[in-house]
Amino acid sequence: MTERFDAIVIGSGFGGAVAACRLSRKGMRVLILERGRRWRPADYPRTAEDAWIWDENLPQLKNGWIDLRFFKNMAVAQGAGVGGGSLVYANVSVEAQPDLFDNGWPPEITFSELKPYYETVGKMLNLQVLPDNQLTQRFKLVREGAEKLGDSHRFGKLPLAVNFSDRWHYGLEDPFDERHSEPLINQQGVRQGTCIHCGNCDIGCRVRAKNTLDFNYIALAEQNGAEVRPLHRASHLSRSGGEYTVHFDRIADRSFYPGTVKAPIVVLGAGSLGSTEILLRSRDQYRSLSGISDFLGKNWSPNGDFLTPGFYKHPDRVRPSDGPTITCVIDYLDGSQAGERFWIEDGGFPNVLGNYLQERFRAGSFDPRVNLLLDDLKNRVRREDPLSGVMPWFAQGIDGGNGRLGLKRLWYAPWRVHLDLDWFAGPRTRGVIEAIAARHRKLAEATGGKPWVPPTWEVFRFLITPHPLGGCNMSNDPKNGVVNHLGEVFGCPDLYVADGAILPTPIGRNPSRTIAALAERIAAHIE
Repeated sequence: MTERFDAIVIGSGFGGAVAACRLSRKGMRVLILERGRRWRPADYPRTAEDAWIWDENLPQLKNGWIDLRFFKNMAVAQGAGVGGGSLVYANVSVEAQPDLFDNGWPPEITFSELKPYYETVGKMLNLQVLPDNQLTQRFKLVREGAEKLGDSHRFGKLPLAVNFSDRWHYGLEDPFDERHSEPLINQQGVRQGTCIHCGNCDIGCRVRAKNTLDFNYIALAEQNGAEVRPLHRASHLSRSGGEYTVHFDRIADRSFYPGTVKAPIVVLGAGSLGSTEILLRSRDQYRSLSGISDFLGKNWSPNGDFLTPGFYKHPDRVRPSDGPTITCVIDYLDGSQAGERFWIEDGGFPNVLGNYLQERFRAGSFDPRVNLLLDDLKNRVRREDPLSGVMPWFAQGIDGGNGRLGLKRLWYAPWRVHLDLDWFAGPRTRGVIEAIAARHRKLAEATGGKPWVPPTWEVFRFLITPHPLGGCNMSNDPKNGVVNHLGEVFGCPDLYVADGAILPTPIGRNPSRTIAALAERIAAHIE
């Protein structure tokens, strides 16, 4: 028999985790279906043999850490696991610019309306800034660039979902060793630790200093009785007799096992791509839900994400693998740069070789001489990062938001239907990306670096984004959107979308906190 719940939440990222937490707190029996695994620190990918890749075409065989989807002119990076995008994001949790909501948003959604929800999210994620005694070389480089360009007033620290201890500093003996992480119990009663600047924010923090959603919102939801089922990939929805049926495939033993669950309330929190695809398949492929707006899939945005590496002659000038992935910003969202609105952040990436050797050393060996060699190599690579001298200048901006998601059949396998993205760099997007690239060049040159604008943009106008937005946009009516200001799908009562898919415009900042604040507001109105 099909199981029944009061509410089913699909996805466990910044929308789904929040919705599940708040609905379960109201006494509802809540089920969370998550396509990815439940990750533990011991399982985080580190070596070449580990589970890095989620393959949407073969998830029964490849259900790893990150889903990197390639479309025409665009690649989209997403997390796959309990905690969704919080597993792979760079910890930044910021409010949107207040005037963002003046155009393109339902009138009910204002900055003042969202402010209390922003504050709630900040408390749940225990936001902190990088302590002054732990400033990274990347932080100092960005600050120097801002000063030399006369933009010191635009520079500042960013709030991060990371636990810091003022007792940690770079002068410690082997400062990146896990023994320097101080244990703590968070406000949800979950054991965590403090940051040791290992640089592994995007591939899983072994010391649990990163406040991912499984440590707070999801933990609280489970304490309230919610059930989380990993490796359950929802395909589509149907509705009958006032109840929704969620059709899914359970992944186990390298195979699929179809199943269904029912509830009168369903919240889609599968992300911009996932939630839009589920609704598209429900409406167009399975024809199991009618009345969904023709606007479905429109106004998709990569949020103006762009990266320009800067190369420095002296390796010690900058070490991209030290410290939290992003820590600071130079804010140009006022349109001062040729009328384009964006902001620039320091970027970082993990020391892959160092992590590999660390894992090999952790695994141990029967021969103590090999252990000694691995330990020496591990420490040497940690001190002499092969990526030193590279500065990833990162940014987000207000782009054109002109993408469209839809379903498409493969010419060589017409029985298969897959999600497709029709996106190109129109004038608005080209304008903001060129303005970002120009500022990146000036910042790199002002600090003694040599900028390298990727040929993927220069030649092919191809972009990569970890911040997909839109596809189920908020609006006043179904002619111009898919959901109303409460996230409820037009034509489908008690079916909600609460994730990045509902943002009707790019925001030009890291979007996770805005997504979570909207989910808080949506859940507050569900009865």
